[in-house]
Amino acid sequence: TPNGDSKMVTELVRKDGKLTGELKDPTDTSKPAIPITAIEEKDGEIEISFSTSGYDITLPLAKVDDDNLKGQLMNMFDAKAVRVK
Repeated sequence: TPNGDSKMVTELVRKDGKLTGELKDPTDTSKPAIPITAIEEKDGEIEISFSTSGYDITLPLAKVDDDNLKGQLMNMFDAKAVRVK
């Protein structure tokens, strides 16, 4: 991002067949969680949507392996996701 790398933690939970969750800043627990507004699932891909700082953001991620995803935030910034076990 323009402010450097940003790390967020999320726990995705399946409720009534749909994934839900929120994004949290692990470096500042006083910041409120950012609700995920939509999650679209496709074969080997996921797209997470959320709003922050007045912007509606989509984050498409493609499966690399069982524990890793990669994509681009707003088609500008490299993004990766790592499963925490």
